[in-house]
Amino acid sequence: MPRKFFKKMMPDHKTIREHKHLQIFGKLLHEPNLWHMNRRSVAGAFAVGLFNAFMPVPFQMLLAAGGAILFRVNLPLSVALVWITNPLTMGPMFYGTYQIGAWILNTPKHAFNFELSMNWLMNELGYIWQPFLLGCLVTAIVSSVLGYVSIRLLWRWHIVQHLKQRSKRKCNKSNQ
Repeated sequence: MPRKFFKKMMPDHKTIREHKHLQIFGKLLHEPNLWHMNRRSVAGAFAVGLFNAFMPVPFQMLLAAGGAILFRVNLPLSVALVWITNPLTMGPMFYGTYQIGAWILNTPKHAFNFELSMNWLMNELGYIWQPFLLGCLVTAIVSSVLGYVSIRLLWRWHIVQHLKQRSKRKCNKSNQ
């Protein structure tokens, strides 16, 4: 069952409830729906987590937790999916979102050499902010919809396969 796969990977409820950064949500973290592992909550968690992973803002985990609470989907999975954006993947992901935004706006791509400095950020962001933010928004929406639909379909497929196998076993037992 997909539920077993996801449950193995998730931390326990107590650890998350006691996390220092998630204390701002207070008693909201005790909502049972935030901890359920079913098709709806896991698919919703993928949508929330993937959407926030492509948002170029600090504290993505807090936004994902807030989205999970708002939509009552699986909180640990929503927060964990934000880590798709990490120091190793952030550069290629955000460069790709810039490319998508520039393509949508039909603007010429601005050539730049990346430097990790505040001066570079302030100078270059003025040229690339519109295609970058549009690309982030479009990619966030598309990835969250694809994640939601994919999980729903995969979960459904797995259930159908499980029911077929169970039916076969019952059929084999009755034939013996």
